[in-house]
Amino acid sequence: MAVKSLNHIGIAVRSIDDHKPFYEDALGLEFEGLEDVPSQKVRVAFFRAGDVRLELLEPTSEDSTVAKFIEKRGEGLHHLAYTVDDITARIAELRESGLRMIDEKPREGSHQMQIAFLHPKSSGGVLTELCESADHA
Repeated sequence: MAVKSLNHIGIAVRSIDDHKPFYEDALGLEFEGLEDVPSQKVRVAFFRAGDVRLELLEPTSEDSTVAKFIEKRGEGLHHLAYTVDDITARIAELRESGLRMIDEKPREGSHQMQIAFLHPKSSGGVLTELCESADHA
């Protein structure tokens, strides 16, 4: 079961407001809006770059995984997200093939999408997110 497309690129930032002018003004990307994702303790902003979106992730709590990421590695590339159909089946396939999952079952992400992360140790050091849109779940 292959991925359908690259859904978005996640970028960890301390402040969306500080970085928004770069993406919107300097790069001329279309700003799609802000969303709070309390379950992940982040505020996100999306920018359209052709067929792909950039997702700025701002931690809303010092104990969020994004805050810990920034503390350890600094701001920058956080993850790559891929669109899949039937995320539950995809997780099972990946686990059966021996890959390590962070999420053993889907959880809700931004835009009411179902998401699950693969552990970077199973994906060449790149945190990888699987996404299934709410209208396919």
